[in-house]
Amino acid sequence: MGNIIDTIGNTPLVEITQFHTNPKVRIFAKMEGNNPAGSVKDRAALNMIRSAMERGDITKDSKLIEATSGNTGIALAMIAGIYGLNLELVMPASSTRERTLTMEAYGAKVTLLESMEICRDYAEEKAEKEGYFILNQFANPDNYEAHIKTTGPEIWRDTEGKITHFVSAMGTTGTIMGNSIYLKEKNAAIQIVGCQPTPESSIPGIRRWPEAYLPKIFDPSRVDRVIDISQQEATEFARELVKREGVFAGMSTGGAFAGALKIANEIEAGLIVFIACDRGDRYLSSDLFG
Repeated sequence: MGNIIDTIGNTPLVEITQFHTNPKVRIFAKMEGNNPAGSVKDRAALNMIRSAMERGDITKDSKLIEATSGNTGIALAMIAGIYGLNLELVMPASSTRERTLTMEAYGAKVTLLESMEICRDYAEEKAEKEGYFILNQFANPDNYEAHIKTTGPEIWRDTEGKITHFVSAMGTTGTIMGNSIYLKEKNAAIQIVGCQPTPESSIPGIRRWPEAYLPKIFDPSRVDRVIDISQQEATEFARELVKREGVFAGMSTGGAFAGALKIANEIEAGLIVFIACDRGDRYLSSDLFG
């Protein structure tokens, strides 16, 4: 028995069976929406806050700030509330209303600005000029180390070491970096595949960063292949996943699944794991499932 934090991780690995016909290729979804705050970001948020507290970087009197597109903010709000920490989250105004309300329900202050880049600049300025502690998921090793500690080992364990391809959306890139480090140490032949939007596409949770905003934790040498995913593909596969497999998740999951299917159609045999990063009910006020 424990508190809600103890339920983070050990999420199910669910086989996807309705989309391809090659019996030698198996596709599994890592169901990160089963985390208590509803996404894969629960892992990184816990590790960033807990590690900062253990190092003495933050105390109960610290004022925390973070720019987020949504899922990291929700996870940080939950964990900050449990630890009694003051937290301001800065988010693009285009984010769904459910996200803002969820962050506020957990006790965080939410500031809405024009774009993710402007949110990042705002958070960094307040950290520099007003004494806020910025968690900075884009440059914080505690982000990807969460996946070295938890996600990677779970995937290796639950596939009995048979995984051949790991597929993930790329936002902060913490998920793909941490899993790459762990899985490649276990078997260097495992292919690490990242998904990014096509230049004209907008997919919540997946970014094609301008060079100046590329996450500092991102090491391109740890990704074997990057697949461009269109907004239409991400939308269609998110909708099809819930209808045909009961996997209710957002557009970034649809994008990662689109990437996994591309791999599945290219190889003769293998075991593909993709990250189903959050829950679909986080998008009901958008037109994703409308």
